[in-house]
Amino acid sequence: MKKLLLFVLSVVMVLGVVSIAGAADVKIGFLVKQPEEAWFQDEWRYAEEAGEDYGFEVIKIGTTDGEKVLSAIDNLAAQGAQGFIICTPDVKLGPAIKARADMQGLKFMSVDDRFVGSDEQPMEEVHHMGISAYNIGKLVGKTLVEQMNEMGWDYDEVGYLEMTYNQLPTIAERTNGATDVLLEKGFPEANRYESPMKTLDTEGSFNAANITITKHSDVDKWIIAGGNDSSVIGAVRALEGQGFGADQVIGIGINGSNFAINEFEKNEPTGFYASVKLSARQHGYETAELMYKWIAEGEEPPKVTWTAGTLMHRGNYEELMD
Repeated sequence: MKKLLLFVLSVVMVLGVVSIAGAADVKIGFLVKQPEEAWFQDEWRYAEEAGEDYGFEVIKIGTTDGEKVLSAIDNLAAQGAQGFIICTPDVKLGPAIKARADMQGLKFMSVDDRFVGSDEQPMEEVHHMGISAYNIGKLVGKTLVEQMNEMGWDYDEVGYLEMTYNQLPTIAERTNGATDVLLEKGFPEANRYESPMKTLDTEGSFNAANITITKHSDVDKWIIAGGNDSSVIGAVRALEGQGFGADQVIGIGINGSNFAINEFEKNEPTGFYASVKLSARQHGYETAELMYKWIAEGEEPPKVTWTAGTLMHRGNYEELMD
């Protein structure tokens, strides 16, 4: 009996060591298109947190163009990685990414931006965690309407700065969602001024908004929607530069980034009213967790997971950040 007990204990210990060794051997790549952006840095941080919890290694790589993406996949294979998560710099790279990953025998899933195939339709065979972009945009539009009504604004006297960046479908869906709600609620189409940005940052927004504001100098009040916080804050800065105060501007961003928090922490309110806060933790921790379980336990992730957002403003941002 004693010998049997010792044998069972030794087997359990061996299995435990094998399990730990197996987890330590798992390497997962996390490729992002804009490594300098706070959102992607947060995704990396949360992915590493998952790695610490489950005992796997996260290999972080910035991939700002197609060539770097394919090179990174080869690099991961050379390092002994078994899979990767990617936010691609161009959704049309989907077929090339899948072909290279299959060639290298790597499992993979997309995050944030969904791959499209040669037919320009979503690649439904690729596992994806994304943001319900259109519905988040609708929340922006709904909030803009509520704020205009609360301030007693006449829609006919308001201009709508629609800060667009249609090169990226996720961003286009966000602005389309906001615009559709505004028009459904009776905002005049004639007062909608599309302002295409050359770059999806504060400078790109500032430049695009300045052109539109100058063309429509008769407008006294403005609302702003865009695909992220930077695209709205740039427009707010452009309006401030042309003499518009916080009581004449309602801008609502998306992401709940540090840029938004900086606006809320200013002593006086600005035209940046709110941001739809997204969860970088879900997109970082949960994708890494899903990939680990797929690799180590054979548990395939859901084909598609959509995440939502929460409205964040000066009155609740501290609570939400906590």
